[in-house]
Amino acid sequence: MAVLSIQSHVAYGHVGNAAAVFPLQRLGLEVWPVHTAMFSNHLGYPGFKGRALEADLVRDVVHGIAERGVLARCRAVLTGYLAEPALGAVALEAVAAARTANPTALYACDPVIGDDGESYVRPGVAEFLRERAVPAADLLLPNRYELGVLAGGDPVGEGAILAAARALVARGPRLVVVTSADAGPDAIDVYAVTPAAAWRVRVPRLAVDVHGTGDAFAAIFLGRYLEKPEPPRALALAAGALHGILRATPAAGGTEMALVAAQDEIAAPSRSFVASKVG
Repeated sequence: MAVLSIQSHVAYGHVGNAAAVFPLQRLGLEVWPVHTAMFSNHLGYPGFKGRALEADLVRDVVHGIAERGVLARCRAVLTGYLAEPALGAVALEAVAAARTANPTALYACDPVIGDDGESYVRPGVAEFLRERAVPAADLLLPNRYELGVLAGGDPVGEGAILAAARALVARGPRLVVVTSADAGPDAIDVYAVTPAAAWRVRVPRLAVDVHGTGDAFAAIFLGRYLEKPEPPRALALAAGALHGILRATPAAGGTEMALVAAQDEIAAPSRSFVASKVG
């Protein structure tokens, strides 16, 4: 079973494919990473080197994988940061190819737009995600800010978050996972919403400021969902894994997630969380 992961990549640190590939591998999945950008480090540092890649180059890489005759083994396509709408079109072409080879293949879309009220994608990307990626996705994994951009408005509070997630479910995805929502100064909530039910996991907020947490969470959730398509189970395990990684991060240096040092948390979180039904 394999996952085709189409995202940005950094040489140093853990965002995009550098945050998603290893957790999926640690959960026993083969991963075919296709990079939409190559950077020395994430753009939160004072400087960086590298650039977004051309859509034709990314398309060629995907075509090369297809020519190996292996797409029938692809269980899911995971997309993250797409630097421009043309790269989004390539990603949807990859989804279509995977579904042709394996009709059960899932499309898991992490709609990277921004966070905390700040967008960091080029013009047209948010519109592409809203108009084309959302209807095509099986799993949609926005943070709270991205949820608002895609559904419209600024969903604050559990009722508004669930309503916005259900509005997106009505447009196509079978499952919307809200990867982070403030629950006061001491906690963060994550949600899984289907047409029939919704669940919440509340985790303690940690004083750790690193990038790539949403990318890692999306990958871990997808890996667990592929093991067993039970949203509350996948939500609780992904929340526990990320909490354990972040708890270990200060001792590992603190500027990047301790993804490798705390890798056992991915497979067997040291702290268990419970997914409560909220709708």
